Amino acid sequence: MKISTKGRYALRMLLDLAQHQNEGYIALKDIASRQSISKKYLEQIVPILNRSDILNTNRGYQGGYRLAKTPDKYTVGDILRLTEGTLSPVACLDRDPSDCVRSDECLTLPVWIGLKKAICDYLDGITLQDILDNQINSGADNYVI
Repeated sequence: MKISTKGRYALRMLLDLAQHQNEGYIALKDIASRQSISKKYLEQIVPILNRSDILNTNRGYQGGYRLAKTPDKYTVGDILRLTEGTLSPVACLDRDPSDCVRSDECLTLPVWIGLKKAICDYLDGITLQDILDNQINSGADNYVI
């Protein structure tokens, strides 16, 4: 499974908002500048996040974006599901495996189910707050469980 640029940038954008949550609404240009991401690219990601009520938006002179909830309420898994559509390592797990004509005799299906579970358990176990706390505690940009 490969996470797209959209997923990685959405995560970086939300982490930036989490880091600056006490500053009110944050302009997209400021996020783009701090994260070295094109503002135009972020403009493509914002509607995806807005549809799922992750962001609060304020228009006008003091406008911008902020998280709708505290950083501990957002998991990496939830964010990547929004941007990637699925965390399934194989296409047959995007729908009910019993829909597959081979599911009853597929020897590899348990492998893919186990991999999906491991991916989801891992990513659903990390919140934005966990990433921020890890960065503060270690002084590094690495996240390891």
